[in-house]
Amino acid sequence: MQLGQVFDQVCTWEYPADAVLSHWLRAHPQVGARDRAQLAEAVYDVLRHLRRYRHYAESGTGTANRRLAILGLLATQGREVLEPVLNDEERAWLERLEGIEADSLPLAVRHSFPDWLSEQLAVLADGESLMASLNLPAGLDLRVNPMKADRDELLAALRKSMPQHDPQPTPYSPWGIRVQGRPSLQRTSQFEHGLLEVQDEGSQLLALLVGPKRGEMIIDFCAGAGGKTLLLGALMRSTGRLYAFDVSAARLARAKPRLARSGLSNVATIALEHENDVRVKRLAGKAQRVLVDAPCSGMGTLRRNPDMKWRQSPQSVRELCDVQARVLESAARCVAPGGRLVYATCSLLPQENEEQVQAFLKKHPAFQLLDAGAILEPRAPGLGMQDSYLRLRPDQHGTDGFFAAAMERRGDTA
Repeated sequence: MQLGQVFDQVCTWEYPADAVLSHWLRAHPQVGARDRAQLAEAVYDVLRHLRRYRHYAESGTGTANRRLAILGLLATQGREVLEPVLNDEERAWLERLEGIEADSLPLAVRHSFPDWLSEQLAVLADGESLMASLNLPAGLDLRVNPMKADRDELLAALRKSMPQHDPQPTPYSPWGIRVQGRPSLQRTSQFEHGLLEVQDEGSQLLALLVGPKRGEMIIDFCAGAGGKTLLLGALMRSTGRLYAFDVSAARLARAKPRLARSGLSNVATIALEHENDVRVKRLAGKAQRVLVDAPCSGMGTLRRNPDMKWRQSPQSVRELCDVQARVLESAARCVAPGGRLVYATCSLLPQENEEQVQAFLKKHPAFQLLDAGAILEPRAPGLGMQDSYLRLRPDQHGTDGFFAAAMERRGDTA
């Protein structure tokens, strides 16, 4: 069974699941397009529900990965697809599983989380609802380039060209469009001409929180492949100076074709040696806005990257927290008096979010916390934030899990 072969490689946890799956598919070009899509769907289903499936598989026969493959295909393709490859023992095993009530299982097993992560998520508000939502597949969020296109016009065009993907405006971002499934965007004229990019709605809202203005100097400190950089530059109308920093030259290289399509001319991409690179020090106190989308555990993106919950650990999260503190410290030096610093992660864990911000503010009294909800309300109403932070969740907002805090450096330099 092909799914079992793929899962043997995925379960080494050495590489991200999407990279392993892509590598396997390239090595097996004889697999047809439909089978590829079904295989990918089943792999991700098993990753989402791995702990519960392993619990069920303890009572089965045959290899463990075959049992996992059977459960993944059952969930995504149905019993009829499986019947030709099942033996009598496997059919009897599946019938026994039908009698198991999921609610009778421990919380961490029921929602398939490692114990350490289940304990941290369960204590958050509506923790079980959050855990359940992280196991649901996510739609695909697109973002209109505000320099080149109008969302309503582009939405109408997409509804004509891909009605099967049900394009809808995102509820909060004024530039977002959400589609179902996986359309071939790279073949569309809108994508080729830079009118459209892939970007989660939560990530789009970070640009509103940064609040860029024309002519300013702005730094995207952890720019990655440039999704947020593109939107910041468009909101600046390609004026001023926008620096895209990252310690990975490979990630920045992926941003360059996107920048070329976008029509921006105010972006400088700079690969840093480390967070205290001399090129960072030269910009001390000069930037009106600095965005730090910090490296994090990715626990808010489990709908798209379910393997992350098995590849991370308490130790790796602690190490990431150390990196986050150093990056935030370095980025803060670049903020001009009266300027804004935005710290963000795609994590749901307090030690990567609120605790990082509180520790930073305690150490740096020149910065004060702003009300993120008040900043966002004019352009993204209805988010319903309970305090000064931006917290987004799939069960409440339909986005990935995001956190952000906006801080302002006081106008004096004391």
